[in-house]
Amino acid sequence: MKDAPLILGIESSCDETAAAVVRGRTLLSDEIASSAAIQAKYGGVVPELASRAHTDAVGEVVSRALRVANVRKEELDAVAVTYGAGLLGALLVGLSFAKGLAYALHIPLIGVNHIRGHLAAAYLEDETLAPPFVTLLASGGHTAVLYAKSETEFEILGGTRDDAAGEAFDKVARVLSLPYPGGPHVEALAREGKNVIPMPKMLKGAGGFDFSYSGLKTHIINYVHTMSERGAEFSRADLACSFQHAALDILVEKTVEAARLKGVNTVTAGGGVVANGYLRDALTDACRREGLRLVLPAKKRCTDNGAMIAAEGLIRYRAHDFAPLSLNAEPSIPLR
Repeated sequence: MKDAPLILGIESSCDETAAAVVRGRTLLSDEIASSAAIQAKYGGVVPELASRAHTDAVGEVVSRALRVANVRKEELDAVAVTYGAGLLGALLVGLSFAKGLAYALHIPLIGVNHIRGHLAAAYLEDETLAPPFVTLLASGGHTAVLYAKSETEFEILGGTRDDAAGEAFDKVARVLSLPYPGGPHVEALAREGKNVIPMPKMLKGAGGFDFSYSGLKTHIINYVHTMSERGAEFSRADLACSFQHAALDILVEKTVEAARLKGVNTVTAGGGVVANGYLRDALTDACRREGLRLVLPAKKRCTDNGAMIAAEGLIRYRAHDFAPLSLNAEPSIPLR
């Protein structure tokens, strides 16, 4: 086994077709083709359209990743690919391509849990990063605070009891008539407003390190409905800003609290919501006040990308955790 293997990472779980090459923890290329513009016409991801887009793009994206990395496919030591969670048809495109490539090159296939990929993205930002540390996971499907005991083992300290943070952002975006994808548009609108509209206290009522977003989401829906029924004007920007503070401040608070509890001096974060500028600034300020080292992936590596899959692939490679060619796609995978 090589200390710094060349690993190709392929990601196709939703509407991004992505591929990246790493040599150890050094990122050599990170290429992506997105069908988000097509999906936006329908207000969300249409699985069949996503699958077709992946089929059209995967070969070219992989070729581009190898070309930018200045690597021949014959030099690869392993192929890592997302096998779940995600849209079944979309996953099958990337997984099938990866299987064929691994078989043809006689190299190991590595199946990557998409969520673990998000967590592994931080390793590409700082080559000295090593457990133990506390991680905030905030994405469209998961919201949790984790304690990383080692590269392969973590403890779930708490998670969402209902909606995930990213899911709440998308639903609020629809209520505010903002286009898909909702998160960036809510953030942009929030920058124009003020945190002046009261939000429900129940969000902080979730015990320990658990979260609850359903009450907050419902509050926004009811607020907009009530104001519309009354014919009353309200500031969409203020509502977006107030929602963003309520949704994200609690993430920062509980992440820092978990770091104190576990006695670690390092905090990381991953997932699409971590691309949010307000969250990044708030987490940076909180960690600075607490004397904690914060390692955040670059914004482009918080959303779905091939680099994070390659990074988790390296961890699996070192653990000799290889997948059979019979590996199947799984639309739902528990956080493990």
